[in-house]
Amino acid sequence: MHSAAPGGVGVGVGRTALLVAAARAIETHRPGALAHDPLAEHFVRAATVSADWPVHPDQVPDGAADPLWGRLGRYFGLRTRALDDHLLRSVRAGVRQVVLLGAGLDARAFRLDWPPGCTVHEIDTEQVLAFKQEVLDVIGARPTASRRTVPADLRGDWADALVRAGFDRTAPTAWLAEGLLLYLPADAERRLVARVHALSARGSTLAYELKEVVAESAAIRTAPVYLAARQRLGIDLPTLFAAGRRPDTAGELTRRGWTVAVHSPFDFTAVHGRGPLPEQDDALAANRWVFAERARPVPISAGCAAVG
Repeated sequence: MHSAAPGGVGVGVGRTALLVAAARAIETHRPGALAHDPLAEHFVRAATVSADWPVHPDQVPDGAADPLWGRLGRYFGLRTRALDDHLLRSVRAGVRQVVLLGAGLDARAFRLDWPPGCTVHEIDTEQVLAFKQEVLDVIGARPTASRRTVPADLRGDWADALVRAGFDRTAPTAWLAEGLLLYLPADAERRLVARVHALSARGSTLAYELKEVVAESAAIRTAPVYLAARQRLGIDLPTLFAAGRRPDTAGELTRRGWTVAVHSPFDFTAVHGRGPLPEQDDALAANRWVFAERARPVPISAGCAAVG
């Protein structure tokens, strides 16, 4: 089964979902893989544009030295692990509602070990979700949590559609925006974050990715990672990233009462002993992974001194 998925994963930003899926497939087959996604290669093979992309380390002749499937691919593998861990920490703390903003070809609803009672909402365009469901139906995949798909444009008003799909705004939520904010115009990012805050009960968490510097230098824009993606896959990443001054989303969340931690991906390379290391004119140097939590309510008795 091959699909071009017009207006979906075959073109523009949508094609980056296939890039990430291929990277996850390759990571899955590496010894000591940081993340396992057995569904990823099925998405890659199902789309005409990516049918001949590698999905196994044996199909990457230069291995870790390859700027595309080595360095960038390992970046996506590390990012997947860090964000998987974020979601699993949230549900272990009692959260039972997960929202994947710009879910793309993410298979977390199928591959993670969710505790009983978890619901995973996937928001993306109708075309992307339709392509994804077609592949899932062909291979007979079954989710490990209650899964609800929400077709919506995240640049617009998606909150009502999420609520109609069964989202409970009174319950804490684990939100994830993986590889999303980089592509949204600044105003759309501000609106999205404001909606996330408005829908987040105390105890909610949020993880997202950003670039601290959008106007990268000419040397970085022609870095091997970007050059390989453009020449070999037809994905010109710098032209897809949103232009202009970016909002201080971490600062805004802090002002709204969230606790925010901003990390370089290289922090996680150090933690796991795997992943990309800094290099000169680095296309990954400005990337940041942000983890935020809206504090749970303090029980009334917690601040009371004993009397008697």
